[in-house]
Order: sequence, then structure tokens, then C-alpha cells
Amino acid sequence: MLKFKQLSVFGVVALPCLFAVSAFAGQASQSSWGHQSQYGVDAVKAWSIVKNKCADSGVVVAVIDTGIDANHPDLKGSLWVNKKELNGKAGIDDDGNGFIDDVNGWDFVTHGGKLVDTHGHGTHIAGIIGAKASSESGYSGVCPGVQIMSLRYYDAKASGVQNLKNTVSAIEYAVNNGANIINYSGGGAEFSRAEMLALKKAEEKGILVFAAAGNERSNADVNLYFPAAYDLTNMLSITAVNQAGQVLPSSNWGVQKVQLAAPGNSILSTLPGGSYGFMTGTSQATAFVSGIAAMMLSVKKDLSVAQLKSKLTESAIRYKQLVGKTQFGAEANALAAVSTVLGISGAPAVAKKRVSTNRSFAATSSGRKKTIRLKSKPALRYQKSLAVSER
Repeated sequence: MLKFKQLSVFGVVALPCLFAVSAFAGQASQSSWGHQSQYGVDAVKAWSIVKNKCADSGVVVAVIDTGIDANHPDLKGSLWVNKKELNGKAGIDDDGNGFIDDVNGWDFVTHGGKLVDTHGHGTHIAGIIGAKASSESGYSGVCPGVQIMSLRYYDAKASGVQNLKNTVSAIEYAVNNGANIINYSGGGAEFSRAEMLALKKAEEKGILVFAAAGNERSNADVNLYFPAAYDLTNMLSITAVNQAGQVLPSSNWGVQKVQLAAPGNSILSTLPGGSYGFMTGTSQATAFVSGIAAMMLSVKKDLSVAQLKSKLTESAIRYKQLVGKTQFGAEANALAAVSTVLGISGAPAVAKKRVSTNRSFAATSSGRKKTIRLKSKPALRYQKSLAVSER
């Protein structure tokens, strides 16, 4: 029996089109097309090299999003653990970081340490990055078992100003509490000095940040999209491709402000309540590349941000349909990236740099019994969720 969830699109300059959304309960395949070789990121082949290193490396990926379902069977073993708080006293800030009982991260909406995701987007993103399936069923992310630090910033009932404030606080938390990578799939057209300064702190701390290129059907070199457009050395902007390796019609592109592409069309991943479902957008593409970077750090944790960026971009696979769409005209590839880090020969042909240069969510899926459709309309950055309607 299919179990459907109502999801909504938020934080976007939204698209004038419909997105179908569905979720289902029960078993899921171990991976999505995005994990495979044909225009996917080759994660399945990379697993044979990395083995259990993702789960054992101690690499921490901060997911700044709508929260995470901490009880999902494929995610509960992939959560970052603040050991001082776990082993401390309830109601006490045992590690002195200013947050009480932040065992797995922090909810900047409820101001507490209990992880929730009433939307589903954050759980989906976390699954792509680091879900770890059992041997019989479930779903595995790109870097299975990597530590996910859940940082919820988005509140559908809050003002845009408050959600932006939450974002800045989440970035600062990640910087101060041991994150190696930050995945942030939101954004918009407005520059925020506070957000940029928080990301600057991440740059100074040596934290790599992956930001979604956006879903506005726009040239990001002309119509800047933040935070992806901030001129910081620790950031990479990611756009989304379909199963033919083509940039999605909904996705932003740019040879200066968008560095790489990754799978983003009808991506299977985890959803709240032990469910699985499909979503589409640059959010999902960004999560794939965060997972690849986590895999790279898992096999060689002393890589600097500069080394991570160079090896990730140099190992990306060049496709003619991406030339003129991203800086490198290429799609990130887990097998090639890990092989490059480890000096393994015989990896897929790598891309060459094309141009020297120094937020929006979308979801899609279909079910057998009915579909829930999202109709998007123009929205401001961090605006309230767009309504879901059944048809």
C-alpha cells in the first residue's frame, strides 16, 4: 500500500509549472539512477573502493534544511553525535557551546535538540548524502553512514527575515561544532551580508560549502543567486541534470557562477516516517556532490579545501551537453574523484577547466493510486511554503 505525504515548495523564486509529489512506504531499491554510471555519479562502483570508510571516518556533513527524521531506519545510524551531550545530563549544556542537549544537531525553529522534519526535504537531502541501508532493504546514500549534522532553519510560519536569521545561526553552528562540509540547498536573489560573513567564517575554518544553483530557469551569471554566488574560495555551486545528462529546464546555469552538475531529476531518497520518495531539483544535485566530497574526505581526511575542490572539479566527467552550462562543462563523479584522491589509474576520463573564475526546492514523483501536485507561483526568498493541492 502506498503512503502519500503532502510536501510543499519553499524558499524559492518558484517556477510556473506543476510538480507531482509522492512517497511510499516499505522497501526501496538500494540506490537511484543518480548512483549509477550512465549520467549518474558512479557511486556504486566507488563503494567497492571506499568500503566502510564513510561510516568509520568521522567526517561530518552539516545539512542546513528542514530537519531530519532521526528515526528513519536508513538515517538513524548516520547521525552526527555530540558525545559530551549524549553522555551528559539532560537539561545541561555539557559541552558549553551555548546549546542544551544538542546531541545530533539543532533545530533553530523550535530552539531545541530534538530532530524533526515536518516537510520532508531535509530528510530527502540527508538520505542522498549519507543514508545507510540494511543488507536486505532500504536506501543507501552516496557516502553511506557518514555523519549527518542536522540543522533545521526553515519554518513555514516564520517571516523571511527570521528564516534568514536561522540560516546564519545554522552556518555558525556548523562552523563552531566540527562540520567538515556544509550542504545548503536554499537561496534566492538577495545578497545578505550576515550570511556571507558566516560563510566567510566557514572559509577561514577550512569547511567546504556546496550550494544549489537554483531552480529559476535562469543564467546565474546574469541573475545572481545566493549563497551560491558569493565570491568565496570554499564554495561550489551545483546545477541539476536528467537521465540524459542534460541540465533540467528548471535549473539555473552559468559558466562563471555554476561550477558542476549532478543528478537532480526524479531522485529516490528517504522521507519522514520510514518512507521513500522522489524529488527533483538542484537541491538533490547539490546533495550528490556533498556526498562525493564526504567520500573523498573519508579516504583522505587531511585534504584541504583547495585540494578537495581541485580534485573534485578536475575529476569531473565532461559532457558536450554541459559545455556552456557550467564552468567546467562537467558532471561530478564519485569513482573518478576517489580514484584521483588515491592515485588509482583507469578512472573515467576527466574534465578540463573551461573558464577561469574565481536557493530553491522542487519535488517530483508519481504513485500508482494518486498523485499530489504542487503548483508553484512567484515567491520571495525564504517566503512561506507554497500550498499543496490534490488533483
